[in-house]
Amino acid sequence: METNAKSGRFPDAPRVWIVASPHAGDNTQLRALGQALGWSVETKHLVYRPSEAALRFLSLPTLAGVDLVSSSAITPPWPDLVLCSGRGAEAVAFWIRKQHPQTRIAFVGTPWAPLARFDLVVTTPQYRLPAAPNVLHNLLPLHDVTPERLTAEAERWEARFALMPKPLTAVLVGGRSGPYHFTRQAASRLGHAVTELARAEGGSLLITTSARTGTAATEALKAAIGVPSHVHRWMRGGGENPFHAFLGLAQRIVVTADSISMMAEAIASRKPVLLFDIEDGPYAMRAEEQSANAVDGVPPISWRGRSAGATLFRLLINHAPPRFSRDLRIVQRALVKGGYAQWLGDPPPPGPPPAAPDELGRTVARIRQLFGL
Repeated sequence: METNAKSGRFPDAPRVWIVASPHAGDNTQLRALGQALGWSVETKHLVYRPSEAALRFLSLPTLAGVDLVSSSAITPPWPDLVLCSGRGAEAVAFWIRKQHPQTRIAFVGTPWAPLARFDLVVTTPQYRLPAAPNVLHNLLPLHDVTPERLTAEAERWEARFALMPKPLTAVLVGGRSGPYHFTRQAASRLGHAVTELARAEGGSLLITTSARTGTAATEALKAAIGVPSHVHRWMRGGGENPFHAFLGLAQRIVVTADSISMMAEAIASRKPVLLFDIEDGPYAMRAEEQSANAVDGVPPISWRGRSAGATLFRLLINHAPPRFSRDLRIVQRALVKGGYAQWLGDPPPPGPPPAAPDELGRTVARIRQLFGL
């Protein structure tokens, strides 16, 4: 490829900057995408000032919301592609493109600024973004789960769990999400449900919590477990995490339905996936399934909520622009309808689950198109 700096052509591979997000799930997607592109990638870690929350409403190209002393250097040579996620990264990406107009911006998730300001927006159904030439609609988030990684991690950890009764059931535990609360009661309900599941087959449980689980819920979950188990308690900087080993070793996976990222990672394992509703009764994630006209339609949401915050979130889903909220039930229903997962307690579907869609491959192809590759 010929070099021409003014036209934005490149002597080798395009230079990529990842503008890291404060959220681990966002960064998992960005890292997976950067690695899959196979180009020169540099990650920029930013520390935001309190004023950033107000600046995002303006959608200006500015670094005013960034603590430049504590952040990675945002200096030349400028990237050909910025991969970013999270509202704070938008102003930074626009500022970079102002310095270097040839820079393309690919945003993962749902941006605050108008969609037309991005070269590509990679999104999933819960954000309810419209169809547009620069919007790629995937069913599930990007992730770093591959068959090779699961095999390698399972082999590395297998000896530690060799004496646990088989079959092994992995349990991936999230936490509060939008209007849904993962309370101690919900954690106890999950513990009893997976205990019954494992006990029926004489098996055991591999359980991992996450950053959103909370201490009280974790203790309630552990207290409800009545079969052989190993519980990995998530802690920031807490050493090795057997998450991918659990996916590789388990014969099936139970995942709390509050986390679209964990649902995507579980489905990528090609194991049977059971979704656990972290709420119940009139507040449940699937409480209104019967009132929807079609299983893949957007179900109406009631005004009930366990808290004022939950009720506000439900109001936003119904009446505010999509960027103010997300509706995970759209994804849950699509996964069940497609045979990728089922609700815990429902009859199992006939046959093995289908292969997960290659969202990462589609996304890489779309980004390469931005550069005529």
